[in-house]
Amino acid sequence: MTKILGIDPGLTRCGVGIIQLSKSRKVSLIDVLVLLSAKDAELDARIGSIGRELEGLIKKHRPDVIAIERVFSQQNLSSVMGTAQISGVAIFLADKYSIPIAMHTPTEVKAAVTGSGRAGKAQVGLMVASLLGLKEVPKPADAADALAIAICQGFRGVNTSTSYTKAQLKWHEAAKSASGKSKR
Repeated sequence: MTKILGIDPGLTRCGVGIIQLSKSRKVSLIDVLVLLSAKDAELDARIGSIGRELEGLIKKHRPDVIAIERVFSQQNLSSVMGTAQISGVAIFLADKYSIPIAMHTPTEVKAAVTGSGRAGKAQVGLMVASLLGLKEVPKPADAADALAIAICQGFRGVNTSTSYTKAQLKWHEAAKSASGKSKR
């Protein structure tokens, strides 16, 4: 059994879904929630609040892997920044607790869960509910998205080269090379 924590990062709403994957690739729900921060709070307080809640969930559930949605582009710069900041917190916590991470694009998540990288939010939510045997789609959408990210990781495998597209493998190789150079 593999326990996977999926994160749909966001500064205002951060979706978190924890699933268990059996050897037969059946997924089951452990927990799902959306962490919130007040838009009018100071940035450090917002990031700190979500970070502490994420850390508490990591301590409580002890996941085997943390899967995070990687966003390549968005129209709203402040939204991209919030996503990147919370992703950084999650990556830091994964390193702190020696938990491997996986990054998945929205298209990759949709394809893994629905069979189509162009699926809409409603279709993703319905498939998440179906795969987990839930009577209703988890709400809000950030919750269903976090579960979809965890399910994607479960279906793609933990830390295997088959988890990544050719472009992602090149990106990981470049990132490894860059991090190796910065340590010298």
